Amino acid sequence: MSASAAPAITVVTDKAKVSPVNSKNRPFPLEWTRNIGIAAHIDAGKTTTTERILFYSGAVHKMGEVHEGTTVTDWMEQERERGITITAAAISCAWNASCGPWKGIKQRINIIDTPGHVDFTAEVERSLRVLDGAVAVFCAVAGVQPQSETVWRQANKYRVPRIAFINKMDRVGADFFRAVGEMRDKLKANAHPLFIPIGKEDQFRGVVDLVQQLAYIFDDTADPLGINPVTTAIPEEMAAQAKEYRDKLIEAVSDFDDVIAEKYLGGEEISVNELMLGIRKATISLQFTGVVPGSAFKKKGVQRLLDCVVNYLPSPVDVPPMKGQDSDGKEVEAVVTDSGKLAGLAFKLWTDPFVGKLVFYRVYTGTVTKGMSLYNPRTRRSERVSRLVLMRAIDREEIDIAYAGDICALVGVKEVITGDTLSHEDLDIRLEPPSFPEPVISMSIEPNSKGDQEKMSTALQRLVAEDPTLRVKTDPDTGQTILAGMGELHLDIIRDRMKREFKVEATAGKPQIAYRETVTRAADGEGKFIRQSGGKGQYGHVIVKLEPNQKGKGVEVVNEVVGGAIPKEFIKPATDGILEGANNGVIAGYPVVDVIVRIVDGTFHEVDSSELAFKMAGIFALKEAMKKANPILLEPIMHVEVTTPEEYQGDLMGDINRRRGQIQGMENKAGACIINSYIPLETLFGYVTDIRSLSKGRASASITPSHFEQVPNSLLTKIVETSSKAPART
Repeated sequence: MSASAAPAITVVTDKAKVSPVNSKNRPFPLEWTRNIGIAAHIDAGKTTTTERILFYSGAVHKMGEVHEGTTVTDWMEQERERGITITAAAISCAWNASCGPWKGIKQRINIIDTPGHVDFTAEVERSLRVLDGAVAVFCAVAGVQPQSETVWRQANKYRVPRIAFINKMDRVGADFFRAVGEMRDKLKANAHPLFIPIGKEDQFRGVVDLVQQLAYIFDDTADPLGINPVTTAIPEEMAAQAKEYRDKLIEAVSDFDDVIAEKYLGGEEISVNELMLGIRKATISLQFTGVVPGSAFKKKGVQRLLDCVVNYLPSPVDVPPMKGQDSDGKEVEAVVTDSGKLAGLAFKLWTDPFVGKLVFYRVYTGTVTKGMSLYNPRTRRSERVSRLVLMRAIDREEIDIAYAGDICALVGVKEVITGDTLSHEDLDIRLEPPSFPEPVISMSIEPNSKGDQEKMSTALQRLVAEDPTLRVKTDPDTGQTILAGMGELHLDIIRDRMKREFKVEATAGKPQIAYRETVTRAADGEGKFIRQSGGKGQYGHVIVKLEPNQKGKGVEVVNEVVGGAIPKEFIKPATDGILEGANNGVIAGYPVVDVIVRIVDGTFHEVDSSELAFKMAGIFALKEAMKKANPILLEPIMHVEVTTPEEYQGDLMGDINRRRGQIQGMENKAGACIINSYIPLETLFGYVTDIRSLSKGRASASITPSHFEQVPNSLLTKIVETSSKAPART
């Protein structure tokens, strides 16, 4: 990206000079507001980092610890018991930057702490959709891990600028520069250190600020909480290294700032504020990522990270306006201003035991007030906001008004789902909702008593409303309730929540795989639905061409009827029939994916043709074409990264081969062997427990969805027989 294409950055240091988009009544101008997420692989230290941010900013007076179950953002019982984040928690704090253009100006930081486990990836997806910036946390020992890559792709998809925090610099095997190198190699990130560490592992004692050209030294004895690190000159033995990385930083930033480019080429001195503004432009352009080392657990480097959040991540006015569509499908922008008509996105639902349904809401333009009516273009209904609250993890603060750029929660709106636009009645806009992955695993679930039946139905209804990756359906053949989700842990947590929050005792069946069906060649199909019953009959006739589609494209239906062979009013019912037919394939009744269906011809009857007849004809045409097109069954394949001491490497590789796995590569890192492989999900139930047994508890695994592959013929018959006896469609 050239300097001319870099975003314009306005630095406002006087509240009296803030832009007119701000209401005079708002406590923090938009320019002094940061909406950020903390995102990373599981166990990289996101929640600990968030706790330190809250402590240093004065939002809490005692640091919570994950291992003690005392963190603010991990407030659910299951989170505290398991030491993992399950649901994204929103919380606010304020920070006075210690350096840079905003030095001494209190800025508001709205933080969402997201889960790291792949089973709860929806929480990350919807959070990144409504955030302006993110802090990507990496482990200094493990570097870039599989879920780190997933989070990075999600941030790329929603165009979220980010800075990186290389955490756990105190751990044995920590290597800051290797982690930065992995960001470049694996994530293709233009990553450059803004600070470099002084020492590592148990010798990690400070950071060198490459921008200000000074050092911060931590003294565990004199300052155990890390509140006042000693500011000093760069240690002599690090001067050459600091100059080398500062020159690299300036060279990288010069691509985004003409002033810095000219001074750099002319050998002129670049001021601290000029370099900071250049880094900010580069970061907001999405083409640059600044990197900060530290150790959240040891209370080192988090204040510097906060300075970087304020100085380099965008405010709501620094990012492009959110785009949507009006009722005619034309593009509309929600320009950030307090004086505009309200538009915002409902990005998360939560059932609170005290206030009922909470709708987490990001305001993009205008203001929302208590008692206001909001229009939902999906339902075409208006609903009144009875209460308005700011969330502080599980706690709430009642407010009367929320401004553009704010993240708040609404009480009183009922007919809302994740991704709904809620706006002023006179504003015709529908904002783009977040997208979510399809479930990969399902299981049957039955209440233990008749009394639990109704309670289970209510519980599942609420849980599905909260979680877009959780699906519930009743199997038409067995009458069983089928629960589908992102993994074993996901479904286990749902059962646990049903028991604790809704007092529902239920028995779960063995997890089932979410297979898919597709075709390998093109074929034609003809569907006729003709009924004569004495009076008016039914007549529908559709001819289709079916062919394979690109992976990940789903089912596409294209109308290629010419000459009015099928009247326009019957094209949509035929399309609906094709899409409905694709819910159940012809091999074992699993959903069909990655096909293009072209409606090419058909006939109609002036009296007997109806929407129902053409819908049924569409279903029949698809089924006939599927049978001719060499249909195949697909199974979900997982990317599995196993970290193990070298002495167990052979046993674990043998185990992978027994599970029909394909080993993709191995590397040694910090004294451990890392094995990357692709393994079918069908063989992975209980895998983490098994590898712990094989390695005497010393190996760990990270499992993330990768792709679908054809089921081997040797297993096909077994799967078809099993599905016919106990179907578990998703």
